Amino acid sequence: AIAKRCRWFDIMKKTGLIVGKFAPLHAGHEYLLKTVADAVDALVVLLYDASDITKVPLSVRADWIRALYSKAIVLEGHNSPLRDMWTPVRTREHEEFIRSLVEPYHVTHVFSCEDYGELLARALGAAHVRVEKVTNGEEHMSATMIRNNPHARKFVSEKVYADMQKYGDVV
Repeated sequence: AIAKRCRWFDIMKKTGLIVGKFAPLHAGHEYLLKTVADAVDALVVLLYDASDITKVPLSVRADWIRALYSKAIVLEGHNSPLRDMWTPVRTREHEEFIRSLVEPYHVTHVFSCEDYGELLARALGAAHVRVEKVTNGEEHMSATMIRNNPHARKFVSEKVYADMQKYGDVV
């Protein structure tokens, strides 16, 4: 009976999912992570393998998040489907890939700042919560901009920037 109650509690708790490449982890990602961590009982973060856009290994990027949120469940999405085009078939491949990794965690909410979040939430049978991007008067930040602009260094931590330099991911 206790085991059944524990499983029931796991199903009833609010479990939030964030999906991303975190290439690199920047202030916008940190805002999203903090917002979600404060809103849920359990935080699941799935990082996509992204060797096509970053030289920083998946394990290093996952460790950035683990260092910030030691209680988060950080999943490394090795061998993820291609992100070359978004056809219905490719979208289903991504949904199945994500579902296969997060299914044990009973995700109840998908949090995102992007349009894909609503579709992913629907595919997982979860609610979608859109988190608005905050710029605090700064120019908009994106991981692509940070990788390609040495002046965007202010948007990443010392550790992240050091790893970007170590793996040759800065201009």
